[in-house]
Formats: sequence, structure tokens, C-alpha cells
Amino acid sequence: MRMTKKRLLWILPLAILVVAAFLYYENNAIGITKYEISSAKLPEGVSSYRIVHLTDLHSKSFGKEQSTITSKVKQLKPDLIVMTGDLVDSRRYNAETSLTLMRKMTELAPVYYVTGNHEYGPRLTALQKALKELGVHVMRNKSEMIKLGNGEIRMAGVDDPVFNLKADGDVAKLNENMAAAMQATESENNSDTLTILLSHRPELFSVYTQHKIDLTFSGHAHGGQVRLPFLGGLVAPGQGFLPKYDGGKYVEGGTTMIVSRGLGNSIFPQRIFNRPEVVLVELTRP
Repeated sequence: MRMTKKRLLWILPLAILVVAAFLYYENNAIGITKYEISSAKLPEGVSSYRIVHLTDLHSKSFGKEQSTITSKVKQLKPDLIVMTGDLVDSRRYNAETSLTLMRKMTELAPVYYVTGNHEYGPRLTALQKALKELGVHVMRNKSEMIKLGNGEIRMAGVDDPVFNLKADGDVAKLNENMAAAMQATESENNSDTLTILLSHRPELFSVYTQHKIDLTFSGHAHGGQVRLPFLGGLVAPGQGFLPKYDGGKYVEGGTTMIVSRGLGNSIFPQRIFNRPEVVLVELTRP
């Protein structure tokens, strides 16, 4: 009996320490996920184009002055960086932390950004102004052409549906926003132009395919927050339990969607079997 009590005196604290270390690791150890996508629409003269995808930071810090995540991204040697929303958190709003990351990213490559649901509110005007001052391309229902090799690619972005009126309906309004986004860069040659869309919500994948988007980047699902072995994410906003689009690569018709599991947390403060994620997509010609 005495031996059992003695064992408990050191086994219990050790177990607590191991669990605490595991939970810290799951919330803070950034993983890198890489995808290679071949497209004949990649302009001639470009053999490889590297896009780093970040999403759902929720004002989280990774090292002093975001040094940890900056180092990770720098090693990937991106040609372009995209941020697909929830840069800040509406409940624990910290624009300074979020803008520090964006400033660091603009020192590595051009940065394109779209809103998530957590950006909605009166503070967006100041955040948007600060992002533009840093040189970030704020893609609110707009598109731009990016010169690349002997041609161009088209980058488009749409606001999160939380910006819509309920009467608009997510799909109907998204169709309007996408039409508005594409209008500025519409031309007879667009069918041969690689089109990339930034949109926060992966559950609207069917809309992206209907618009014949070549490549979509999304977030929002947080990887399901808790990931179950062999089943995937447990629950995601807008999708409920066992979400279909919790993280990874999805292909339908001619559209590919990359969903990042994201970096930070919102309502539930802990990730389990679902470490923070930085995504690298390398586009190549066939």
C-alpha cells in the first residue's frame, strides 16, 4: 500500500506534465502541408509557382514578433502568400498581433487577403486601412491580374457571407459578389487564364465549381478543431458534426479547393490531433 501511494505521488504529477506538454504542442507546433498541382494554364516561362496559404490566425502569436511562423514561411520560399480570413478574433481582438504577422509576410512575398466572419464589425475599416498601408492586397469582391512569366494569372477574393443580409441568402449573394469580383478582369481570354479565388467558407465549394474557378483557398473549419483517427474533424462551423470539408485538397470537375486547418482558435481554445497548419501549394506545368 505504501509503495502504491509513493508511486502515485510521482506518477500523477508526471501524467499531468505529459498531458500539459501534449496540449501545448497541439496548439503551438506549426505543421507544414504541401500540395503540388499541375495546370496547363500556368503561363509559359514559369515552371513552378509557390503559394503559401495562411488562415484563421485569430490574433494568435507564434513567437516574439511572430518569429516562429515567419521563419517557417521564409523556408518555403513563397512567390505569393494568401490569407483567407479571421486574421483577428472578434472576442479577443488584437489588431497589433495580427498586423505584425502581415507586415512580416509582406517582407517575404506579395500578400493577398480576404475577410472572414470575425472581421465583421466597426473595426474592419481601421484594419483594412492598416493592411493596405502595409502593402497587403485587400480583396473585397474584386479581382486583379498578376503578371507571371509570359502571361498573367487572375486573383479574386470575396467577402465572407456574414457581411450579407440574411434575406440575401449565402449562395445568391455569393454569386453576386463573385460576379462583381470577376467583372474588373473579365475578357475574352479568361477561359485560358488561371483563376485563383480566396473565399473563407469551404462549405460553399459547389458555388466555386459553378463559376469554374481553377483553384480556391479556404479556411474557417479549423480542421474540425478535434480530429478523430480515421474519421477526420469532429465539428466545424457551417458544417456541423463530421464536416466534409474540414481540411485538405478537394477536387470537383475542373475546380480544386485547398482548405487549411488554420493557425489559431476561437470559441474552443484547444486543438487535439490537429496542429496549427501552414500550407504550401506549388503550381507546375504538365
